[in-house]
Amino acid sequence: MTEATAAAEPKPGEPIIRESSEDHPKYEEIVEAIRSVYDPEIPVNIFDLGLIYSIRIDGENAVEVDMTLTAPGCPVAGEMPGWVADAVEPLPGIKQVDVQLVWEPPWDMGRLSDEARLELGFM
Repeated sequence: MTEATAAAEPKPGEPIIRESSEDHPKYEEIVEAIRSVYDPEIPVNIFDLGLIYSIRIDGENAVEVDMTLTAPGCPVAGEMPGWVADAVEPLPGIKQVDVQLVWEPPWDMGRLSDEARLELGFM
């Protein structure tokens, strides 16, 4: 593995599809709002589960979120993107929120943050 490849590999809980707008002033506030959304079958928020692949915020504070689910057959597949939008839209200054459900790369347990691993008893 080259240095460039190692630097490009995501750490658990970090976005991996497209780069996120981590330097945007609203980024942390948006992440905290997303952390209020939980998978109803797992007692961990969806950000720490690694279901959020990217958060992009443009200059007008329009937000695009790419997310996945733990499995394509998830019973709340049709609802969870709306829950994310509902958590982010009320934040002050947010223009709009577009949440896309993506399946590539598929989610796996390697995406769990340390907090999620601890909560689920894997640490």
